[in-house]
Amino acid sequence: MQVVHERCAGLDVHKEFVVACARLIESRQVHREVRRFEATTRGLLELLAWLQGLGCTHVGMEATGVYWKPVWHLLEGCLELVLANPAHMRNVPGRKSDMNDAMWIVELLAHGLLPSSFVPPGPIQELRDLTRTRRQLMREVVQHTQRIQRVLEDANVKLSSAISDVLGASGRRMLDAMVTGESDPERLAALGSDRLQCSREQLQEALHGRLTAHHRFLLSQHLAMVDHLQQTIDRFDLEIERALEPFRVEVELLTTIPGISATAAEVLVAEIGVDMTRFPTVHHLLSWAGLCPSMNQSAGKRGSTRVRKGAPWLKPVLVQCAWASGRKKASYTQAQFLRLKARRGPKKAAVAVAATLLTAAYFILRDHVPYRDLGADHFLRRDRSRVAQRLATRLRDLGYEVTLKDAA
Repeated sequence: MQVVHERCAGLDVHKEFVVACARLIESRQVHREVRRFEATTRGLLELLAWLQGLGCTHVGMEATGVYWKPVWHLLEGCLELVLANPAHMRNVPGRKSDMNDAMWIVELLAHGLLPSSFVPPGPIQELRDLTRTRRQLMREVVQHTQRIQRVLEDANVKLSSAISDVLGASGRRMLDAMVTGESDPERLAALGSDRLQCSREQLQEALHGRLTAHHRFLLSQHLAMVDHLQQTIDRFDLEIERALEPFRVEVELLTTIPGISATAAEVLVAEIGVDMTRFPTVHHLLSWAGLCPSMNQSAGKRGSTRVRKGAPWLKPVLVQCAWASGRKKASYTQAQFLRLKARRGPKKAAVAVAATLLTAAYFILRDHVPYRDLGADHFLRRDRSRVAQRLATRLRDLGYEVTLKDAA
């Protein structure tokens, strides 16, 4: 097998230590050296000096949680680094040890069999940390909202059945009044806005319950946590705006895509970056994001083609945007969604539209051009003759004689 890198090393990264195996070719003979280094900064500097002393040019490692990041940051710029997905480098079962793992990594790297994972540059990594943490904080707000609803149900207060947003302006005024000791349904209902869809009588009936001191304490603590989380999210929004300043043009271009909001555009930039040369083609990006059908074929039979798990921070956002884009009237994405929904169902149609949105984002970031919609009649224009034949066949099945002739 052809050797691609003559002097390289493989790292088996752990929390406390790093096992390094250097593979060197000297006088047409393969020479290996294995050493163990501490995962502290001093130990990693010794690792760097050892690799440079051996003349290693490429270093491969697997993505193990967050433990690979300090090693990557310290070696980056001094050596050519390759970060591999652990699922892509399975070794022979029964031969599992730290030294064997490092030797297996360096063998794959030396022969060019170690596919590299996408590692964005420093500014994008910082932006990614901010957007991901903001999403986690928003999930915590949702969790506390659900806990508030459970407390109200325990007190037999059906507020969530009367209004759509318990923490909206009207709902928050009612909850604050409940915490202070108000229990009269009429006074609580008077705090609701006139724009609520439910009537004042329905709201009073929903607010008639049995609030105790225990319920009021729980509500006060959950509301305080929601306020604290919201203030933290606001601070994260300001920091994200600061980190997005170099990528402001790209974010504005991405928001031209139907269904992509400013927040979704920020997540797109944070997850895939703005340099599309990292992905050779758009199909590589779709595969990395887990938005393309998998290949499962044996003996001429095709198995499941469901999309694989991938990009857990990107794919849910794209699918959520796809639902909004599928409701954009007179647009290509709506035509695609309705076309696939009739045959494959709404969920698969949403995943297909999400792949379309990511495809558009790829070319927008690559060419720095705004989104151009293909139009709601794109499929009719593309399959004009096929649609005509299908409709003619349908009319013949109904008992009519049909002759197709082009209009003048």
